[in-house]
Amino acid sequence: MGDTEFHAQCRPGMPGDGEGGRPVSRKLRVRQSQTVVPFGVGAVFDIQGESFVATGIGDWPGRSRQKVESPRLASRLGVTGFYAAPATANDRYDTPDAPGVPYIRFPSWLFCGACRRMKRWRIADEKPGQAPRCPSCSQGRTLAPMRFVQICAAGHLGDIDWWFWAHSRREAAERRQCGEREKLRFLVSERASGLEALSVSCSANGCGATRDLLDILGTHGMRCSGRNPWQRTNEATECVKPAQVVQRTAGNLYYPVMHSALDIPETDVGVHDDDALAESVRQHDLWVPLCRDARKPRAAMFREVILEDTGADEELLDALLSEETGQGTSVPGDALAAPARPDLSREEWAAFTVPTPPATRDFALRETTLGLAGETEDPWAGLRRRFGRIVLADRLREVRALSGFTRVSPDATVVPADTTRRLKWLPAVEVFGEGIFLTLDRPELATWENDLRVRQRVAGMRADLDRSFQKDRLEALTGPELAPRFVLLHTLAHLLIRQLSFESGYTTASLRERIYARPEQDQYGILIYTAAGDAEGTLGGLVRQGEPPRLAETLLRMTEAAAWCSADPLCAEHSGQGFGNLNRAACHACALLPETSCEAGNALLDRALVVGGELVPGYLEAIVAAARAAAVTALEQP
Repeated sequence: MGDTEFHAQCRPGMPGDGEGGRPVSRKLRVRQSQTVVPFGVGAVFDIQGESFVATGIGDWPGRSRQKVESPRLASRLGVTGFYAAPATANDRYDTPDAPGVPYIRFPSWLFCGACRRMKRWRIADEKPGQAPRCPSCSQGRTLAPMRFVQICAAGHLGDIDWWFWAHSRREAAERRQCGEREKLRFLVSERASGLEALSVSCSANGCGATRDLLDILGTHGMRCSGRNPWQRTNEATECVKPAQVVQRTAGNLYYPVMHSALDIPETDVGVHDDDALAESVRQHDLWVPLCRDARKPRAAMFREVILEDTGADEELLDALLSEETGQGTSVPGDALAAPARPDLSREEWAAFTVPTPPATRDFALRETTLGLAGETEDPWAGLRRRFGRIVLADRLREVRALSGFTRVSPDATVVPADTTRRLKWLPAVEVFGEGIFLTLDRPELATWENDLRVRQRVAGMRADLDRSFQKDRLEALTGPELAPRFVLLHTLAHLLIRQLSFESGYTTASLRERIYARPEQDQYGILIYTAAGDAEGTLGGLVRQGEPPRLAETLLRMTEAAAWCSADPLCAEHSGQGFGNLNRAACHACALLPETSCEAGNALLDRALVVGGELVPGYLEAIVAAARAAAVTALEQP
């Protein structure tokens, strides 16, 4: 995989500037993998002083896009398939003006850093071979984009009406007297600082209206345009959501809705292994009506009753419906707008835990151990008792797909990747890597999980989760109930990634996690893997750290490091931190990871469940005590 050229205003080629304002030939590019995340459909992308927004996939070139195979993920999302952005060759063999992913110049309001005039840039103003230039300056200074835009909870993005902002403190009659709507200036005062020093003024004859940007952020009664910048005027909807002014790089401007799946040999892994439960679903009185109306609104009621009566989970029901109907389970019209987050962990867990791991070109596993079979003394014997199966994945293939995005908050209205709602495919990218899969010891986990103190601590986290806006998203990972094992395994994955970043040479942002912790499916393991956007993946550094005795040493150092945080005792004794108080003893100094590495958005973490605390026993607490005792003994010996 490589770069993909992109088009500004749906025109090929984006040349730039040289020294002294002279235009030089250049091409603006974005990594092919970045067209899915973080610069996927709807995201604002800054490059070399210019700003763009990615358009809907309806504008993607049809012939040059690359097909990405992932039947299992496509079936669960109810789409026909996936495509990646067209990749370019290297600099020597590029095809001039090759079709690429279209990006629209946004915001359209630009300003000149010399004369401070503002100009609304239109498609007709684009000139191949030049960046936007000030028409008023003799030197042709490059125009810069305004730093503020407006968004709404319905997923719309638009320019601020700067003329209205400059005149907003005047009466309506006075505003009507100004007939020039684009004679504006973006001024900077040397007598103030911050946003108060910035102002927009009207330079029309006899007007002189002006207003600073001190209180620009927030809602001001501005009207939402009802569309995104790449949508045509006739695609706009009547939007009643309040428009909110934010910086164009604000975190709440774009929340991508991502789905990912590992490429596993489906023929070797059963979709459901509980025949009795599957038969009870098929015999239910509402099974036939559900199959008949699976893609109608009433299907949600049928599903709820069947799940409650039989005890089956969403994953099993979706699998049976796919077998029966031969289709996905999404509702037409909403399939791409807000697809349900499918649970793909069942097949992956089975593939990693079968006695003889399956193998394909893109899924190569081999089982190993911690290398502690002969150890009888702690802490090594304790590590051997608390961990189970170790599997090294020499090669993994992962497909990451973008179904849409939200703005303002993650639980707002989802805008589909195809805003025209005519396409049945999604943008995706395939990445290759390696990983380490490990499980906990099942009897030891059951003993720890049944401790009343553990259950009470996790019950508090469950209560916070029920009140959180992230409830639906996180329940897709945890299952219907938040089990202690999920918090334990999730925190273990974070601690292990942080430790591996020191041991393997990969940064924390290069490593990712997959948590397998659903009690109803008897899961109790984690996968730490790296997936790079290169055709050949990585070079074995992570797998090498999983071989004996390196992994055992890494786990011991991880446990010792987790027992102390530089923010203790505040971190260890915290009763709720992070968004919605969904974390306990977990902060940036000890357990949090980059957002791209974590499935759950750095939520549902508790270091105390791993190493123990004043009120709760930790799963590896005995290892910490044994390691400290061994260290003291070693120091006392002559």
